[in-house]
Amino acid sequence: MIFVTVGTQLPFDRMISMIDDLAAELSLDVFAQTADPAAQYTNIQHAPFLTPDEYEDILARTDVLVGHAGIGTILTAKKVEKPVIVMPRMASLGEHRNEHQKATAHHLAGHEGVYVAQTRDELRALLTAPHLTSARFTDTPEKLRLQTFLRGTVYG
Repeated sequence: MIFVTVGTQLPFDRMISMIDDLAAELSLDVFAQTADPAAQYTNIQHAPFLTPDEYEDILARTDVLVGHAGIGTILTAKKVEKPVIVMPRMASLGEHRNEHQKATAHHLAGHEGVYVAQTRDELRALLTAPHLTSARFTDTPEKLRLQTFLRGTVYG
């Protein structure tokens, strides 16, 4: 199953409409959390918001997580070790107040298990890719240096 989430602050109809169309075209099993009580989609299951228990239940059954380029979505994917496809909201399209999600997506491109789609074609290609690597937390040299520094500062 594909779980699409847009967070709880803003709807993201551009991305969810693409997923709705692709679900029909590709026969995908999709559940979307839309942040929009008035949303109507025909090819996916959806709800505006989920309780924490509902969220955890759907996440446990998810093969691929798709979301806006919000850090919470990315951290969740890494925590549960699921591949994550992110599509940044665009301020230029009125989807957000600035282009910080474009910057986040640009920075995360190439990270293990984090895939960036800017267009419908890129989203389609990722949703049909045979094997997406799971996102996960990894020990990088930078992370290890920061941990060592913090241990020395806090516990030293």
